[in-house]
Amino acid sequence: MTRKIGSGTLVIATHNAGKLKEISALLEPHGIKCISAGSLGLPEPAETGRTFVENALIKARAAAEASGLASLADDSGLSVDALNGRPGVYTANWAERQWFEGEPGRDWYMAMGKVEGMLQHIGPDADRTAAFHCVLALAWPDGESAIYEGECAGSLTWPPRGLLGFGYDPVFVPTGSDLTFAEIEPEQKHGISHRADAFAKLVADQFGG
Repeated sequence: MTRKIGSGTLVIATHNAGKLKEISALLEPHGIKCISAGSLGLPEPAETGRTFVENALIKARAAAEASGLASLADDSGLSVDALNGRPGVYTANWAERQWFEGEPGRDWYMAMGKVEGMLQHIGPDADRTAAFHCVLALAWPDGESAIYEGECAGSLTWPPRGLLGFGYDPVFVPTGSDLTFAEIEPEQKHGISHRADAFAKLVADQFGG
């Protein structure tokens, strides 16, 4: 039987205020107060895992051990069938650009172009099926943990379309739609996304609905 969070404070293993807000909105109705690892001054651990599960656990366990509280972390990314599941856990790394005028950053159009270039290299019949994955890891200070995995299947299109969303959204068309994630209103996307799938499983397991 999965260990329950109960009510109280949960550390969200992130330094991103937007992610904290998004997760808080999902969990606070269940009596959970969310605080970020960033607000506690906790360091960000190196994500050395080779899978989404490994990286999510690294982040959740580091936050739990440092704070003494139950912690939640997520790890997500895009896998492309024709590229043997890449970029996978390196989804964000593919967008990293070299230092430019003293400022590091990510170029998502460069990342999308890299994926497209590899598909075109395979040829016009390249399999364009792909999926977004999200893994949520709950961890307690004593080392116990729980995992919830979500997925949104679809295919890749080119050129990019839409101004909504972020990351690889402009080239990802979810199954059953003709629109890319960047053309779908955020409220609708949040209902069908890989993250929504993972959170639905967490809520059902932890809170019974």
